[in-house]
Amino acid sequence: MNRSRLRSSNITVAMSIALVLFLLGLFGLIVVNSSDYADHLKNQFEIEAFFKEAKDKKDREQEPELQQAFVDSLRLKHHFVRTVKYVNKEEALVSARQLLGLSAEDEALFEEGIFPPSVVMTIRPQYVDSARIDSITRVVASYDIIESVNNTSTLAAIYQRIDTIIYWLVGLAVLFLVISVILINNSIRLKIFSKRFTIKTMQLVGAKRRFIVRPFMLQAFVLGLVGALIALLALGALWWFAAPYLDMVFWHDKFIWLIAAVLLTGVLIAMLSTFWATWKYLRLRTDQLYYS
Repeated sequence: MNRSRLRSSNITVAMSIALVLFLLGLFGLIVVNSSDYADHLKNQFEIEAFFKEAKDKKDREQEPELQQAFVDSLRLKHHFVRTVKYVNKEEALVSARQLLGLSAEDEALFEEGIFPPSVVMTIRPQYVDSARIDSITRVVASYDIIESVNNTSTLAAIYQRIDTIIYWLVGLAVLFLVISVILINNSIRLKIFSKRFTIKTMQLVGAKRRFIVRPFMLQAFVLGLVGALIALLALGALWWFAAPYLDMVFWHDKFIWLIAAVLLTGVLIAMLSTFWATWKYLRLRTDQLYYS
């Protein structure tokens, strides 16, 4: 009966640790993928600047070379530029036709050269916020060769809001970590509470504190590790089914830190809670065990 109770107690503690760590890991999974998705969106952020058209017909013949030279110089002049692409009039016409959903036969609807050439720039993620994008827009528009620049500050503000949401998620993850510590600590303390008379008996017959604490610490390490592994297996199974539906990769480098955090949290909290609870009963008098 005692072995059955001990086995049941260990299973209860391990599953409690696994459940708490699963919820903590799920929160971490959301934070990691939200940050990764936000970076992906920022890497797709583009600014398009349209070139002026020369009034003189002779100058128009030299325009493509001058515009290409300007495009090539942008990445060297400005560190906020990640990639640049020159879009000539023919490519602009094809893009417009695709955007409007028109077929090749509908090209006659457009006058020749109606769409101006442009330069499309992708911006480095750290510069994608409304204030910096407005400043970048003014810098690009200040060149004499540029006619106008697409106003993208509203889109940059949306990306900035995504960063704010991620910061809130990180804050909630920290709060949930504190709650996890409290819940795991309570589970361990209840387990040690049931062993308080055994702990005091060993102390009364002359066992040293280090000798008494060691088996409880070893058991706490095993329970914390088992609980963490169960939580990671459940998270892996959940993400295996969820990743294809969310159109996300199953693995990327940040997951190794999440796995390490779950393992470390489970083992450390279990061992520290066991040490504090065991040490508490070692310091109590025998008569205090009945109402502690």
